[in-house]
Amino acid sequence: MEKKPVLVIMAAGLGSRYGGLKQLDAMDEGGHRLIDYAVFDAKRAGFETVFFIIRKENQSVFHELIGSRMEAHMKVNYIFQELSQVPDGCSVSVERTKPLGTGHAIWCCKDVITSPFVVINADDYYGISAYQQMYDYLTGLPSDSTGDYAMAGFRLDRTLSDHGTVAPRYLPVER
Repeated sequence: MEKKPVLVIMAAGLGSRYGGLKQLDAMDEGGHRLIDYAVFDAKRAGFETVFFIIRKENQSVFHELIGSRMEAHMKVNYIFQELSQVPDGCSVSVERTKPLGTGHAIWCCKDVITSPFVVINADDYYGISAYQQMYDYLTGLPSDSTGDYAMAGFRLDRTLSDHGTVAPRYLPVER
């Protein structure tokens, strides 16, 4: 294969239910974020380049807290998920401010990424074996390969937390 696979991290979410940009929040005493673990594991699996899909207005804070540290370990690029980037024939309400989601995030990459790629969420943990399997799959494709897809799946019963739900619980309102 001529082009090495790259890692794409979707980090443009607003964290509406969470109450802020959870992809920027540290999760331990050392100040590590889930993105730190993702990049570390991906680097160990062979990835050398990461693309962060972010909102343009978050670029400076994202670069300060995450990108600048990652540049010592991987080539770092930014792709902006903007509501103006939609397929021909599609439109977005002028009142909308939230990103459109996963499909739209990948659409925003179409003119930038030319290598095989793996897409992950900034606020999920995958583990090194997922990155290794995807890297091995992508580097094993023939150089003239097009239209090949793969997905790393996880069994639900092995991913649920012993500490309860991660989504808000809505209790019935008594009337």
